[in-house]
Parts: sequence; structure tokens; C-alpha cells
Amino acid sequence: MSPAPHPATGSAPPSAEPAAPPLPGARPGRDPERAIKRGPRRQSAEEVAATQRDRLFDGLVHEVAARGYDNARVTDICGAAGVTRPAFYALFAGKEDAFLATYRHGTAVLLRLMDDAYAGAGPDWTAAARATLRTLLEVLASVPAFARMALVEIDAAGPAARAERDLLLSRFHRFFQPARPRSPLSTEEHDLLVTTVVAGIYGTLRLRVSQGRTAELPRLLPVLTYAMTAPFLGPTAGGRAARATDAGVPGVTAPCAVDPARPARGDD
Repeated sequence: MSPAPHPATGSAPPSAEPAAPPLPGARPGRDPERAIKRGPRRQSAEEVAATQRDRLFDGLVHEVAARGYDNARVTDICGAAGVTRPAFYALFAGKEDAFLATYRHGTAVLLRLMDDAYAGAGPDWTAAARATLRTLLEVLASVPAFARMALVEIDAAGPAARAERDLLLSRFHRFFQPARPRSPLSTEEHDLLVTTVVAGIYGTLRLRVSQGRTAELPRLLPVLTYAMTAPFLGPTAGGRAARATDAGVPGVTAPCAVDPARPARGDD
């Protein structure tokens, strides 16, 4: 197998990239560490807006996951974030706009983590595929509220949200690029096969999350690794990838994931 290019650029990633930002829902919206500073050293208007936006991302994820998209009101989201309604409407046109912004931001963070895992796994595509899947499964399991918002409640958020979901699934094709030379299919058939594999993996994750079994997602790594690799490399290579061991490899969590029992306080 030829070296696996970094999926975003086709080359190795930069050596000194800043850390990935937190995944929406990884923190409580009323996180006291993000309280708005008052007094002579208060934050600028731009800093205040950025902090409020981040808190609203978190508040929206938690409220939509708990209540469902249809039942989560702007008032509920603002209350969970400790942000006023006027501040909300200064940032977003409404609930749907806030949902879309949160989803786009969150999936960009998730893709970045997957890109890093893919590029960091080395030149073997099966190892890169497994590392990418492991990151996806463990990050979603570490922030179950985001998993539910992004995989389940998105179906209720309207056609624009579902279009964003379809766009995200098309971006997952980047992780199959090195498999192309080994495929006996035409380019069109290969693309259809990748679409089918991605849809199957997504559907499996969505089902588990909808059943309230998000914590079990990491257990799916062997079978999903096989599903991702065997159609392109054959059952023998797919089986080896599925049976690979991750012993000694640190677990993956979303940046800034915190204990959900942590006290939340603070209002702006």
C-alpha cells in the first residue's frame, strides 16, 4: 500500500498545528471558566461575542440532546448557556440557524481530529482507516450529547440540516483515497462503493446513538474496520485490520470533555 496522504492536503500535516478546539457539548454552557469578565479589564465586544457563541453551541447541544430539536426552545438554549435572548439573536437568526452553525463547527472539529489520526497512523492504509474509525467512535462516545444532536436530532432540523449531513458524509470519502489503486471497479463504481460503505457505517452509529447506547460505540471498532477495508482489500486483509490490537495506545476523547456532574454556574 502506498503512503496515505493527509486527506485535507494530500501531504503530511504541518508539524506545529494549534490544538483542536472543544467539541460542542463537551462542556456545560454555563462553564464558570467562560464567565464574561467585568470591570476595568473587561473583554472586548468581539471576545464577549465569541465566548457567548461558544457557550450557546454547548447549550444548544445539551438542550437538543435532552429535549429533542422540536421541543428545545431558544429560551431553553439561552438558559443552558447563561446568555440572554438579545445576545442570542445578535449572533443567530433563530434556532435553525444556531443548530446549523453548531453542527458545522462541531463536525469541522470532528473531521480535524479524524484527519490527524489518519495522517498520524503511518503509511499503511488499513492502520490509518482503523485509527480514523477509532477516533470517530471514541470522540462521539466521550460527548454523547453531541452524538445525539448530530446523528439523531439532525433529522428533525429541516432540509438545510440534512443537506449539511449529506455534505459531511461526502467529506468522509477522503479517508478512502489510498484504496482506489487496489479497487477492480471503475471510478464511478468505486465512488458508489465508498458512498455505500460510509452510509452503512453512519447508519450503524445512528442506530446505536438513537437507542441510548452511545457509550458502546468503541466496541464497534473491529466490525466497522472490517466493513471499511474488506470491500477494497479483500476479506483476508480486512480480517487482519479488524483483529489488530490497540494495546498501549491512549484512548481518544474530545478536547475539553469534562465530567457532566461538574457544578455549572455563572450568568451573563
